[in-house]
Amino acid sequence: LIMATVLFYEKPGCVNNTKQKVLLAAAGHTVWARNLLTERWTAARLRPFFGDLPVAQWFNLSAPRIRDGLLDQERVTETEALVLMLADPLLIRRPLMEVDGDFRVGFDPEAVAAWIGLGKSKIGDDLETCPRAHAAEPCQEPARL
Repeated sequence: LIMATVLFYEKPGCVNNTKQKVLLAAAGHTVWARNLLTERWTAARLRPFFGDLPVAQWFNLSAPRIRDGLLDQERVTETEALVLMLADPLLIRRPLMEVDGDFRVGFDPEAVAAWIGLGKSKIGDDLETCPRAHAAEPCQEPARL
């Protein structure tokens, strides 16, 4: 098991991002959390996180514009996706993680375990879908800066 330093881009206050950081730390990794929403992204800096995933999988399906049917992520090109995400970082699937120049998006526990290891952590919950997405009072997105 390799102990990694993980640069972890999150939405502060996100319940799942908090659980993800706890799992990483419990496995012995050092987690450096950054605010995904206030980071100064460029297309060139953001693009490596998505690797060879289909463009539709780059998006946060709990983002208000997608959840409310205002944006069809299945019909967006790579360039359009990056432009949309730079304008509205809530659209970016979370977390974004970087370890020694290797970039990843999302938190599939099995994929993370194969990548950097998750030790003996018990993983049972869906750690990507916002648990508040269908609640009467969904989590409020922070005001735009």
